Amino acid sequence: MTPLNLSHPWAVPTPPEDPSMWDPEEHYSRQQIQDLQYERLRWTLHHAYNNVPAYRQLYDDHGVHPNDFTSLNDITLFPYIDKAFLRASYPLKALAVPMKDIRRIHASSGTTGQPTVVAYTANDLKMWASLVARSFRASGVQPGHVIHNAYGYGLFTGGLGAHNGAEWLGCPIIPMSGGQTEKQIRMITDLKPDVILCTPTYLLALADGFVKAGIDPKDTSLKYGVLGAEPWTEGMREEIESLFDMKACDIYGLSELLGPGMGGEAVETQDGCHLWEDHFYPEIIDPISTEVLPDGQSGELVFSSLTREALPILRFRTHDLTTLRPGTARAGHRRMDRILGRSDDMIILRGVNLFPSQIEELALEIDALSPHFLLEITRPNRMDELTIKIERRATASLAEAEAGGQVLRARIKDRIGCSCNIDVVEPDTLARSSGKLRRIYDLRAL
Repeated sequence: MTPLNLSHPWAVPTPPEDPSMWDPEEHYSRQQIQDLQYERLRWTLHHAYNNVPAYRQLYDDHGVHPNDFTSLNDITLFPYIDKAFLRASYPLKALAVPMKDIRRIHASSGTTGQPTVVAYTANDLKMWASLVARSFRASGVQPGHVIHNAYGYGLFTGGLGAHNGAEWLGCPIIPMSGGQTEKQIRMITDLKPDVILCTPTYLLALADGFVKAGIDPKDTSLKYGVLGAEPWTEGMREEIESLFDMKACDIYGLSELLGPGMGGEAVETQDGCHLWEDHFYPEIIDPISTEVLPDGQSGELVFSSLTREALPILRFRTHDLTTLRPGTARAGHRRMDRILGRSDDMIILRGVNLFPSQIEELALEIDALSPHFLLEITRPNRMDELTIKIERRATASLAEAEAGGQVLRARIKDRIGCSCNIDVVEPDTLARSSGKLRRIYDLRAL
């Protein structure tokens, strides 16, 4: 084992003028990536243990020390953490550097509990911007493309994270943020951006807005969409690309680990996000037994950061359910299937597991139904019931949409195995969101 260098294992270079010379690690071989991961995980384990009392206590309690890490497989010796670990250190007790070295603080939305606070050093911010830029390039965005950013700014990592990546790439950016749909449409029409950044459901809401304004979305200047912050299906991609005549690619990130830019989808293959494994070590585990699963098996995604200074994260359980597969367009970096859902967002209805993404996939097969829907769970007569409220398309009559609703009901029963009620509602009835869309309304306790 080589001697441990406790200095930071990397530094972010200033991007060269020639984009083909950026990020050589993006095109590393699998072996090169694994060698890099080993060295950077060694550093991160020691960095966390030496500088964050919560990690030292956790590892001491489990009888494990960073010196026990002698190969990548040894990461399994170290316990998992989750949001509870970070919330117990709220607000800033998990920092591994003094506050004088911090340059920015973000926080999760906190919609399901106490917010988790994340912080960044100057080098963390450069690394983040470079990875967002890498993700954008993979998705077809080039220096000089005008970018319309409709991710929310503020404590949410999406807006500023995407903004800094666009500037790093050398792109003019319109910092629109979320909401104000009519103004969004005006800015896109007048400023003619090449690229839009937002959630996939909000891009569908913008498409509706263009149609109301008498503009065919295909006639806009938008040619690339880099869409994230919520699960979406291949059917929704087809819907978006057809509406706008654009290429729509996924981007992945978690606020606790970094923000957007932990992985990006290659425009030439569009076969799932390649995870940037020179900066993150992903694992798939069985969410019940917590056993590590081999590539190709579905389970819960776990991440370790490799280069974070301010907030090292080791074996963080994301609750995102997916599958890791070999890289394609970026062969050294594994890619992941689209997120099926979250283990804590899964509906168990009379013993059947159900995710909103499955409903979306089936609804998009039916021409009379739109992708705008929500799920309501109630418990009349001591039995759980699921009602799907879904908008009809403006091009379909109510009778056509109700017939489509019955087809959807039958397909859910046939393909997923659960019974439900379908409530077809008028277009523009259900709430839209420029951020993460809420799909599930559990009314059982009301």
